[in-house]
Amino acid sequence: MIEERPQAATGIDHDYTKKMMVFGGRCSMDLAAKVAGKLDLDLGQATLTTFANGEVYCRYEESIRGADVFLVQSTCANEQEGMTPNDALMELLTMIDAAQGASAHRIIAVLPWYGYARQDKKSAPREPISARIVAKCLEAVGVDRVLTMDLHAGQVQGFFHVPVDHMTAMPMLTQWFADQEMKDELVIVSPDAGRVKTARNFARRIGTHWAVMEKERPAQQVAEIGYVVGDVKGKTAVLVDDMIDTAGTLCAAAQTVIDEGAARVIACATHGVFSGPAFERLENSAIERIVVTDTLPLRPDAPDNITVLSTASTFADSIRRIFTDDSVSEIFAGENQLF
Repeated sequence: MIEERPQAATGIDHDYTKKMMVFGGRCSMDLAAKVAGKLDLDLGQATLTTFANGEVYCRYEESIRGADVFLVQSTCANEQEGMTPNDALMELLTMIDAAQGASAHRIIAVLPWYGYARQDKKSAPREPISARIVAKCLEAVGVDRVLTMDLHAGQVQGFFHVPVDHMTAMPMLTQWFADQEMKDELVIVSPDAGRVKTARNFARRIGTHWAVMEKERPAQQVAEIGYVVGDVKGKTAVLVDDMIDTAGTLCAAAQTVIDEGAARVIACATHGVFSGPAFERLENSAIERIVVTDTLPLRPDAPDNITVLSTASTFADSIRRIFTDDSVSEIFAGENQLF
């Protein structure tokens, strides 16, 4: 009698159901929580702290093995958390490295605000291209994909070898203006020639005219406004830009359009950086209202005339599509790459 040998197992049972997890860095924890809520997820638990010597530390408090991990962190300052932009960047890098060491399936860096994006080219000899440095750091530490919003310049995407999904806040910003009952006709004003395409697209979506300002910049973060090309007389001028930093350019532009006969001025930007004397300048300016999104945390001493729109739904929709390998550009009808 021949004894039958047990047959070797031909396969291993696997659960191939993908898992999505969202974590927030300390500079974007509130936004990350809103995004996770829109996705019907609990925000992932991670210990994030700064040692006495200034070094940052990260540890995930739950298993992330095999998960698509989305790390939400604007590389910006957060006064309440005592974070600088460099702290935020280093914290994001440690989160990526920790996720890679914990066997995450994919690591997606979600940067609502991409720090150093303005340093995207050499404007003078012996300068760095700092936006490229950030891209190299993210890739070197092991990021698989980057999701960001309204980059200062499109060429920043070219600094990456990994896929970059670029979103725009234009639909939500234009919708806000469409929902307002403005008594005066709107005119969309570009603060400089570099934002003409943005102003034109903004005006087209609202269904109004646009104008452009001629300016010269004698030094970094110093703007000198010349004149307005276009008709703003008797109209509500909407100054549209990608960001508001120290607000010097914006306030000078607002005074120029008022001098040109505009009835009132509203400022609109995706990123409200509001560094240095920005709030004081805005309070003393001719700008009636400032509309921004929550890609950066707003300082507690912000003026009452700042309106903040939430980007959580847009980020959640994009994250969901990345997770399911669907098209992100469909959200914006292909207009998320226009610079």
